[in-house]
Amino acid sequence: MTGTMHLPVPLNALRAFEAAARHMSIKFAAEEIGVTPSAVSHQLRILEDILGVELMRRVGPRLELTETGRQLSPDLTEGFTRIVGAVGTLRNDRKLGPLRLSMLPTFAVHWLSPRLADYPFARSGFELLISTTQTAVDLGAGVADAAVRHGSGQWSGVVSERLFDENVTLLGRAADWQVRNEVDIRKAISGMNLFLSQHRREDFRRWNETLPGGPVEPAAITIVDTSGLGLKAAIDGAGIALAGVEIAGCDIDAGRLLPILKHKIPVNAGYHLCYPPALKRDRRIKNIRAWMQSQAAKMEHVSAHEHP
Repeated sequence: MTGTMHLPVPLNALRAFEAAARHMSIKFAAEEIGVTPSAVSHQLRILEDILGVELMRRVGPRLELTETGRQLSPDLTEGFTRIVGAVGTLRNDRKLGPLRLSMLPTFAVHWLSPRLADYPFARSGFELLISTTQTAVDLGAGVADAAVRHGSGQWSGVVSERLFDENVTLLGRAADWQVRNEVDIRKAISGMNLFLSQHRREDFRRWNETLPGGPVEPAAITIVDTSGLGLKAAIDGAGIALAGVEIAGCDIDAGRLLPILKHKIPVNAGYHLCYPPALKRDRRIKNIRAWMQSQAAKMEHVSAHEHP
């Protein structure tokens, strides 16, 4: 166990003395720190009172370090130089390094991945470090630079920009559902396993209750962690899944999935790009936001064209 580190004097007082000793000027120290000369002088008096020694004295028009001041000054300069360097490195890493982008696994696999062929990886400012998680990462703590979250868009402490809203329906393997009428579809569903995300139970209830012609009753319902797992099971022919048609759009376009019935309902949630307010002007944020919004706009344009 490491001991508790306790600084016996105020950090502001040490910073004021270090700057004044380095410049040998109260005025220049004040300009560097961003305070008034009187504030620097006040901090110097506080430091000398706490330590019980004189560190600087005025000799005529100029300042002069005492012997104690000469001993203390180099160590403080080295310490503050290391602090500035460490903070500067962190800022440069965040500003110049890859954008650390966190997102839900379902979004990554079914929405982002099929579109990455159009992503300008080679362009400066577009570098990415992608991670997936089911939980919302703490952007304020620097766990990631930005995240794609699913919900209403109301999260405290972050800027949230809508990518697209979501409508859910039943989806199945395209080859199994292309030439069926509604009577046959309902009969087939009654013998199917519905793979349902644990987060979609209420959505399925509402979808089923509003289904024209009355609700359907699958043979079994298997609860899974994510909609992505349900979509994969449907693609593999293991059953059907309830999911957002927007997320499944690339799988539908590629002929892997098909909406089983025309009925779909909006949910009070969508996908949003989120980031800390401090990064609002970050070039990498602007780049990923513009690219994602352009991809979402293409998706919505195609949907509107196909379903006037």
